[in-house]
Amino acid sequence: MTLEKFDLTGKTALITGSVGLLGMEHAAALLESGATVVLTDLCPVEQLYAAADRLGEQYDRSRIVTAVMDVTNPAVIGSVAENLHNQDLRVDILVNNAAIDPKVEGDRGILETSRLEYFPVEQWNLQLAVGITGAFLCSKIFGGAMALDGKGGVILNIASDLSVIAPDHRLYRKDGLPDHLQPVKPVTYSVIKAGIIGLTRYLATYWADKGVRCNALSPGGVYNGHGSDFVERLTSLIPLGRMADRGDYRSTVQFLCSDASAYMTGQNIVIDGGRSVL
Repeated sequence: MTLEKFDLTGKTALITGSVGLLGMEHAAALLESGATVVLTDLCPVEQLYAAADRLGEQYDRSRIVTAVMDVTNPAVIGSVAENLHNQDLRVDILVNNAAIDPKVEGDRGILETSRLEYFPVEQWNLQLAVGITGAFLCSKIFGGAMALDGKGGVILNIASDLSVIAPDHRLYRKDGLPDHLQPVKPVTYSVIKAGIIGLTRYLATYWADKGVRCNALSPGGVYNGHGSDFVERLTSLIPLGRMADRGDYRSTVQFLCSDASAYMTGQNIVIDGGRSVL
């Protein structure tokens, strides 16, 4: 009976930013639980098809749908929603995963723009538009539909351990550079991820009477070919002594998107190897 609560057969889950590292993992987790998955991203449609085909090597390809979608454009989101409705697909689960994760590339001549003093307002506006406004718009359209028809649903917002702790800028230091040119984690990342938690709590109470639950997942850093110096610095801050593997969050996604978490809403689940408790 307990495992049956994880079963998502007959449910449809839409994932934003789905061709990225964690987006693909979220898709795999939900496909594994039996859901139909809608992969969306702002990329060439061929890239979405390729992502679907990769997932289709392990899961039922007929349960994978693709749609190019700009999360900052409400008209485009609405069009995707209408197209899914015309295919008799009701979005039961929304995973707000889309974000611009600014990479710290201090040895490539752009390090000064990561620092607060030099951070371009254009990047501030763009990254907030994708990371927080996009989550708001998708929740408004897909979550609103969940509430309207009385069947409820689940919204899962993907945040970060930096939603609850400050970035440690020492992780990004480059030897031989003066302090004013040292790269840092850009301000937008922390602001967006903290904002995502605020949005999660708001949505959890807003549609609670309509059966729409909303929680957040805050992952720690996932190893993806990082340099050895960075890995050594970061793992020294993590009690479990390693960065996350890409599959470490799958079971949590399955839990949060299924009836296994039916009495949970408004929560931020931090899974970071213990870094945030130090």
